[in-house]
Amino acid sequence: MDDKYMSKMSPTVDFCAGMYLVIIAILSIFGNAAVLVSAGRRHAQLKAPELLTVNLAITDIGMVLCMYPLSISSAFNHAWIGGDTSCLYYGLMGMIFSITSILTLAVMGMIRYLVTGSPPKRGVKFQRRSISIVISAIWLYATLWALLPLMGWGSYGPEPFGLACSIDWTGYGESLNHSTFIMALSVLCTFLPCLVILFSYFGIAWKLHRAYQSMQSNDVQNGNVEKKITLMAVMISSGFLIAWTPYVAVSFWSMFHSQEQDHMAPIITMLPCLFAKSATAYNPFIYFIFQANSRHELVHLHKLMCCCSHQANSSAEGEKLEGKMVKGLDCTSFERETDETCVAPMGAPDNGSQMMPLG
Repeated sequence: MDDKYMSKMSPTVDFCAGMYLVIIAILSIFGNAAVLVSAGRRHAQLKAPELLTVNLAITDIGMVLCMYPLSISSAFNHAWIGGDTSCLYYGLMGMIFSITSILTLAVMGMIRYLVTGSPPKRGVKFQRRSISIVISAIWLYATLWALLPLMGWGSYGPEPFGLACSIDWTGYGESLNHSTFIMALSVLCTFLPCLVILFSYFGIAWKLHRAYQSMQSNDVQNGNVEKKITLMAVMISSGFLIAWTPYVAVSFWSMFHSQEQDHMAPIITMLPCLFAKSATAYNPFIYFIFQANSRHELVHLHKLMCCCSHQANSSAEGEKLEGKMVKGLDCTSFERETDETCVAPMGAPDNGSQMMPLG
C-alpha cells in the first residue's frame, strides 16, 4: 500500500478515533433522523425558513452515511481503505456536504435578518417555493466546486495523518493551479459565508434591540417567538463555526508551511478533523431544545409506536393473550386523541425521542 495512505498514528489512537466516530455517527443518525421525522409529521405547518433547518439535517445525515463508514473502517484498519479511488470519493463527498452546510447557514442568517422586522411584524415574508429554489441552488453550487478538482483545477489528497482525504492543502505552494483553486475556494466558500453569518446576526441583534425598546404589550409573544427562533439559528451557526475553525486554521497553516509539514505531530492534524465531525451531532439537540412543539410531537409519536408495537405482538400471539390486553395501551385511544393511525414501528423517531433533552 502507498505510504501516504498508512496511518501516522499508533493503533491505539486509531482505535480511539474509530470509536469516537462511531459514537458521533450514532448520535448524528438518530438525532437528524428525528428532526426529519418531526418535520415530515408537521410538513403542512412548516414555515418557509424552517426548510433550511431540514436541509441542514439532510446534509448532516448525508455526510454521516456517505463518509463515516469509510473513515471508521480505515481507523480500525490502521490504514486508508480503497486507495486513490476511495480518497477521491471521500474528498468529493466532504466538499459537497461541507459547502452545502456553510452556505445553508449563511442563507439562514440572511433570511433570519430579513424576516426579523423592527417591530417583528414588519419582517419580510418568504414563500416555500422561493426557499426551495435557494436550497437547490446551494446544492448545485456545492456540487460544482466539488467537481472542479476532478476536472483539473485543484486536487484531492490524503490528510497528513493518513486516515481521511480532502483538498490537497499542501499543494498551495507547488503550482499556480493549486494556489488559485485553494484561494478561490477559501474566499467564495469559507470567508464570504462566514462574514455573511456574522453580519447577519449582528444585524439581527440590533433589530431586536430596537424592536424590544418600542414593543407594545400585545407584541410581546410575537417578539419572544422571534427571539427564540433567532437564538436557535445563532447557536447552530456558532457551533458549526467553532467546530470547523480549528480544522481551517490547521489547513491554512499547512498551505503556507508545506515544507514544515513533516515536523508537525500527526495528532495535531487529526484532532481538528475529528472535532469538525462533531458538527453533525449537536445540531438536532439545539433544534429540539428550541422547538418545544417538535419535542412534544416526538414524545407522543414514541408512545403511539409503543402502543402499536404492543398491539401487533398481542395479535401475533393469538389466543394465548386473548382477553389479557393491558388496558390503556389500546391504539384506538391514541387515535381518538390525535387522529393518528397506527403505523409500522420506525427506528429513527423512537431513538430520536429517547435522545432528546426533555428538560
